[in-house]
Amino acid sequence: MKRRLTSLRRHLQASGVSAILITHLPDLRWLSSFTGSSAALVVTARQAMLFTDGRYRAQAAAELVRSGVSFQIVDASPARAAVLWASGQSEAASQAKQVGQPEAASLAYDAEQTTVAELDRLRAALPARLRRRFLVALPESVVANLRMRKDADEIEIMAQAAALGCSLFDHILGFLRPGLTEQSVAAELEHQARLRGAEGMSFETIVASGARSSMPHGRASSARLPRRGFLTLDFGVILRGYCSDMTRTVCFGQPTARERQVYDAVLAAQQSGLASVRAGATCEAVDQAARSVLRQAGMAEAFSHSTGHGVGLQIHEAPRIAARQKAKLQPGMVITIEPGAYFPGHFGVRIEDTVVVQRGGCRNLTAAAPTALIQL
Repeated sequence: MKRRLTSLRRHLQASGVSAILITHLPDLRWLSSFTGSSAALVVTARQAMLFTDGRYRAQAAAELVRSGVSFQIVDASPARAAVLWASGQSEAASQAKQVGQPEAASLAYDAEQTTVAELDRLRAALPARLRRRFLVALPESVVANLRMRKDADEIEIMAQAAALGCSLFDHILGFLRPGLTEQSVAAELEHQARLRGAEGMSFETIVASGARSSMPHGRASSARLPRRGFLTLDFGVILRGYCSDMTRTVCFGQPTARERQVYDAVLAAQQSGLASVRAGATCEAVDQAARSVLRQAGMAEAFSHSTGHGVGLQIHEAPRIAARQKAKLQPGMVITIEPGAYFPGHFGVRIEDTVVVQRGGCRNLTAAAPTALIQL
């Protein structure tokens, strides 16, 4: 946590920002280790102060003990209390000032994570002379950008989460049979995830069979697994706050020639995308590496989403692996590669791995789950 605060302070100093308000909970957790559902954090050149309510007194004391972050329990909105403290308007700020804590000249906020209504409420809490000049929008999401590159500890946790996901896939293969509902498959996955140590699922589990496999986000329904046809499983677990993500498509019975053709094309696209991942590659180049394979196979229109996304404390983070995304991949970024082809009313195929960007390529965290077509 202290290293991360130091990185943030260096960035703020280089940008001429004297203080920053953090209200986005994943950003706040990354900087402080605090996992409560209501908090705000102010970081200045010398101090980091977290504000939360009385429900989290003991939790804050335990989680912040080695973080370099102090905390205050407040009755009002944590964000409002944070703004007043930073501007020198609260009693706590006045006391801090007496022992040498200066008030901030301004307080930067993340415009992507702050609603217009919340900004109006925060400004209304300030004296009239400060309402227009004190709160300043950041030109970019500073903490989210810092979070893109995972450190060794984060990557180890994510590797463990991915390994747990792979073990769940191995388990579910022995559970699947025609006639089960998609909901029962999702329930088994989620039950086993909890039994094996997951804090929860990264997102609502996708189980889409038969014609429903043509729905990229076909959440588990009461539909029954077919005797013949595709089944797409897209799921992830949360382990110590970090998400895993993987997709596999399996087949009940013998695939038709067309189904085999589509599966092979998607697999080739995914392998091409994986092969293009390395530090310095642009996000659009990786997207193109996967997309061009499906275009050459005559399936360009069937690939209806981006090739991948960042993963971390959130299931969808920067960077986005898609067309016209000029950002370059950097070592330590964790991204997905997940091309698919979907034919509404018939079937669909998606294959997804989560990888760590490295200088000469990538480390595949979900490689333990086979991508060759599995027939059940």
